[in-house]
Amino acid sequence: MKSKRTTAPSIIARKNTGKKIVALTAYDYAFARILDPTGIDIILVGDSLGMVCLGYENTLPVTMEDMIAHTRSVKRGNTQALLVGDLPFMSYQVSVEQAVSNAGRLIQEGLADAVKLEGGTCEVDKVSAIVRAGIPVMGHIGLTPQSVHQMGGYPVQGKHYSSARQIKQDAKALQKAGAFSIVLEGIPGALAQEITDEIKIPTIGIGAGAHCDGQILVLHDLLGMNLDFCPKFVKQYANLGEQIQSAVENYISEVQSGVFPGSEHTYNQKETSLRQVEEAG
Repeated sequence: MKSKRTTAPSIIARKNTGKKIVALTAYDYAFARILDPTGIDIILVGDSLGMVCLGYENTLPVTMEDMIAHTRSVKRGNTQALLVGDLPFMSYQVSVEQAVSNAGRLIQEGLADAVKLEGGTCEVDKVSAIVRAGIPVMGHIGLTPQSVHQMGGYPVQGKHYSSARQIKQDAKALQKAGAFSIVLEGIPGALAQEITDEIKIPTIGIGAGAHCDGQILVLHDLLGMNLDFCPKFVKQYANLGEQIQSAVENYISEVQSGVFPGSEHTYNQKETSLRQVEEAG
C-alpha cells in the first residue's frame, strides 16, 4: 500500500526504476473504493465506459458530460492513484481551443489529475497547448478506438513497416509535445519494446506485450464481467460475471420459496406488537 498520492512526475520517474507501472480503468465510486487500498498506480476513467457502463456499441457516443460525471464519481472513492480522465470523441479534434477547454473541464469539473487523448503527430498541437495550460497529458497511439470506423474495426496496428514507423514517430512526437506517458494499444510486442527503449517517458501497454513500462486493462475484463467477449490480451483473474448471475439466481429462488428473509434478517420488536395492542384495545 502506498503512503502518498501518485502524480504525473512520479510516473515519469518510474521509467528507469525497473518497477512496472500498474493501471486499471474504473468508472464509479464503488469500484474506486475497492481499488483504493490495493496500491494501484493509475486509475483511468476511460471512454470505454460507453460500452462497459452505458451499453453502446463503441466509445463514440460518450460525451463530456458522461466523462465528467463518471470521473467525479471515481474521484470520491480514490485517495492514492493518479486519476486520468479520457477526452471523448470530438471533444478535442476540432481545435486547440476546444481541446484546452475540455481538458480544463475534466480537471476542474471532473476533478481528474490528468487527461488522456488519442492520436499522435496529428494531435501534438493540442497536447502541447494542454500541457502549457498546466494539465498533464497521457498519449494513446496504436489501436485508437475512437477511429473505429476509419480502421474498419479493431485490427492490430503496426504489423507492417510503414504503419510501425508511423507509430514510432507518433510516440516521439508526443514525448516532444510534453506527454508524461503513452498508452500503446494493440501493437506487436517487438514494436512496443522498440518504442519503450527509444523514448524517455513511460509506455503503458494494453495488448502490446510485456516490455512496456507498465500495463493497463479494463477492470471489468480482468474480473470476468464481460460476458460477451474476452480479447486475446486479457487475462481474467476472476469470473465475477457468472458468480454474480449465480448469486442473483439464488436470491430469486430463496425469495420465491420463502427462505429469504429468514428470522436472522428480520427485526424484532421489544414490546408488544401493534396488532396485539390494537386487539387488546
